[in-house]
Amino acid sequence: MGNCCSPHRSRLTDKLIATTASPWCDQTSVARSDEMIYIPGGVFLMGTASGEGFLADGEGPVRDVQLKPFYMDACTVTNQEFADFVDDTGYVTEAERYGWSFVFYQFVSATTRNSAVKTAVQGTPWWWVVEGAYWRHPEGADSSVEDKLDHPVTHVSWNDAQAYCKWAGKRLPTEAEWEFAARGGLVQKTYPWGDELTPNGQHACNIWQGDFPRVNEGADGYLGTAPARSFPANGYGLYNVSGNVWEWCADWFSPHHPATDLQVDPTGPKTGQSRVIRGGSYLCHASYCNRYRVAARSSNTPDSSTGHMGFRCARDA
Repeated sequence: MGNCCSPHRSRLTDKLIATTASPWCDQTSVARSDEMIYIPGGVFLMGTASGEGFLADGEGPVRDVQLKPFYMDACTVTNQEFADFVDDTGYVTEAERYGWSFVFYQFVSATTRNSAVKTAVQGTPWWWVVEGAYWRHPEGADSSVEDKLDHPVTHVSWNDAQAYCKWAGKRLPTEAEWEFAARGGLVQKTYPWGDELTPNGQHACNIWQGDFPRVNEGADGYLGTAPARSFPANGYGLYNVSGNVWEWCADWFSPHHPATDLQVDPTGPKTGQSRVIRGGSYLCHASYCNRYRVAARSSNTPDSSTGHMGFRCARDA
C-alpha cells in the first residue's frame, strides 16, 4: 500500500536493487539502559469511529484489546543512539546499500538538486529520490546530523529498526502496544493529550502549519524534525507520539481487523507487504494527511526509508 504520507521503494519503476547482505556483527548486546517507561497494560478501546480518517486505513471499528504490561522508550531513537549502534557493529543501512533515499524537496540544497536528485515521486512530487541520502546525511551528501544528534534518526527502514532493536536487547512495539502507550491513559481522545489540537492555544506537537506542500509557517517552532524530547509528554511520559516522525511497528499492515469480542495481545496479520507506521510526522497537515491523530495509521514496505520515518523500542515487562 502506498499513500501521500510515506513513499515506498516498490512504487518506483527505476529501482536500485540491493543485492548484498549488510556487513554487520550479528549479535545482541546487553539491554541498554536508555529511559524506558513502564506501561501497565490492561483492556483499552483501540481504533476510532470518528470518521475523520481514511476508510482504506482501517482505523475502525473501535474494539476491545487486552495487553500485558510492557516497557516503551520515552523517546524515539536518536541520531546519537543510532550512531552508537553503527559504531559498535559496523551496520550499513538499506538506504546506503540502495544508494538513495526519499527526501522532502524543500530540504534539498541547490548543489544536491543539481547533482544527486534522481527523480520526483509520481503523484507526490514533493518527495525526491536523492542519491547519497541516508541517516547520517539526511538531505544528501552535503548535509549532516552533527547539530541534530538529539533528533530522531530518520532514513531507517523497518529492517534497519529491527537490527537496532536486536542490538539493544529490545524489540519494536506491536501496533496495539503503540496505540495503548500513545493514548497515555486517555480513553478515545483524538490526540495523546485530548481532543483539541492546540490546547490553550499552545502547539503540542510538530506538524505542518500553512499551505502544504508549499509554505510551512513553522508556528510550532520546527520545519523539519524536532528533538526527540520536545513538547509535553503524554500521560505515560512518552514524547512526540503525535507528529515529528512516523514510527515503525512490528505488525504487518491490514485495513481489516479480527471480528472478536476481545483481542488479547494481538500481533497483526501473519503475512503482508507493508509494515505499520504510526504517529504521523512533521509533514502531516489536515488538508491532505491528518494522520497525527492517535488512532491514525499508515504503512510502508520494510525496505523503505524516508526523511520522516523513525522508530522507538519496546521490551517485555
